[in-house]
Amino acid sequence: MKNLEGKTIFKKHKTLTLYLNFENKMKKIEHIGIAVKDIKASNELFAALFDEPAYKMEEVISEGVLTSFFQVGESKIELLQALNDESPIAKHIEKRGEGIHHIAFGVDDIESEIKRLEAKGFTLIHKAPKKGADNMMIAFLHPKSTNGVLVELCQEIR
Repeated sequence: MKNLEGKTIFKKHKTLTLYLNFENKMKKIEHIGIAVKDIKASNELFAALFDEPAYKMEEVISEGVLTSFFQVGESKIELLQALNDESPIAKHIEKRGEGIHHIAFGVDDIESEIKRLEAKGFTLIHKAPKKGADNMMIAFLHPKSTNGVLVELCQEIR
């Protein structure tokens, strides 16, 4: 590849490498997860805020949560209510109250992204993807390695 002055700025193999690395990175903010005590009341509040109802409600038994989703542009808002006292959401609300729980990033290849992040020193809560809500495979990074932010990786199940 050449710049406007005709100087070579990338050799072909370097361009290909950059492209391949780009494909494995986080693509977008897929959703923001919000911990709530009462999903019914919160659904009403967010439906009024967005002037649209939630498009989906789903239980994720493995995580002990009831979720609902709102589409907001190209991203989503996920409301999470604990199904039991041992749920990570119940523990989050007990320590921090209701509010933002996590930020989720969409990826094309979650397994490659897990390997990339682990190689860079990030601490993973899940070293292998698992089934999450809204037709996604998910994995979480520990907030101790991400400045106190719980980060979720999401890949749509194809």
